[in-house]
Amino acid sequence: MNIIPFNKPTIIGKEKEYVNEAIDSRRLCGDGPFTKKCCELIKEKFKAKKVLLTTSCTSALDMAAILLDLKEDDEVIMPSYTFPSTATSVCLRRTKPVFVDIKENTLNINEKLIEEKITDKTKAIFVMHYAGVACEMDKIMEIAKKHNIAVIEDAAQAVNAKYKGKFLGTIGDLGCYSFHETKNYVCGEGGALIINNEKFIERAEIIREKGTNRKKFLRGKIDKYTWVDIGSSYLISDILAALLYAQLENMDKILEKRKEIYDYYFNKLKALEQKGKIKLPIISEECSSNYHMFYIILNSEEERNKLMSYLKEQEISAVFHYTPLHSSKMGRKYGYKEEDLLITQEISKRIIRLPFYYDLTRNEQEYIIKNIKEFLTK
Repeated sequence: MNIIPFNKPTIIGKEKEYVNEAIDSRRLCGDGPFTKKCCELIKEKFKAKKVLLTTSCTSALDMAAILLDLKEDDEVIMPSYTFPSTATSVCLRRTKPVFVDIKENTLNINEKLIEEKITDKTKAIFVMHYAGVACEMDKIMEIAKKHNIAVIEDAAQAVNAKYKGKFLGTIGDLGCYSFHETKNYVCGEGGALIINNEKFIERAEIIREKGTNRKKFLRGKIDKYTWVDIGSSYLISDILAALLYAQLENMDKILEKRKEIYDYYFNKLKALEQKGKIKLPIISEECSSNYHMFYIILNSEEERNKLMSYLKEQEISAVFHYTPLHSSKMGRKYGYKEEDLLITQEISKRIIRLPFYYDLTRNEQEYIIKNIKEFLTK
């Protein structure tokens, strides 16, 4: 058996054909033909009000923080169990991240703990849909409306997943997607800002165009464009958009295959869960997952680390996930301690992510499962 990588980018459609088409067009910069095609496809399929492709999900989060007009001494509520970009977008505005613990079942932010963290300084709630499984968005939107604060969906892992029939990223005021090569739909590096609150659309276009009103100029609404706001160059190259468009054309095909891989893992490892050896992922009834990852939770950090080492010896690349933000070097600067969020801290020490990608074969899955069972039933 050859080395089984943790991830392998999916290439199954017309990626090369479209990339060559983009190159031949000599229209390589942002907002070219393929960028527009991607935005229209996402907008139509997900019923979004506005879609802007960006250089990354991090860029989309940075744009969201600017659109919220976050300032020093403001506060934003978010989970600690997330990628640093969720927090750095806020910290760049000199705004304080206020971390909330997660739920043991979905590993998403615990909506029951949000309201107690709200103060007169709170400007927004940033939620992160872990592993393509939705947070409890009805309750979170209810809390946000009650306190007149915004909701930003970090849906980096959740493109094409749903909550009660609505696509994740289209429920809050703003949504942020990732098309990094580790995600379900990829272009190497890329992302998107989904704008659901129409009041943000005009300014978002300005921020994305280096703080200029160039979009109005291109639409013929003004005779020249100029600098009108802060911003940066958040436009993705049309070559990357060409690659992405081929992926988006095959969204449902990719989803179907990932579900098949997920279900096989789940069904074959269920016996270990019944014996109390591991915990498996949970997809709540109101959610339609995009099957972004498959993880197992061991009974101790020591056992997790030993299993990872054992799998590595068998040439299987399994990895842990986030180091909690609240107990990181930056988190400590904001006054947090490891014991502040006990579930987050505990889960982070016991989780292991298994290889998961479109081309993962049944034989490879069997080999992975066999080795996990052998280790845990010694």
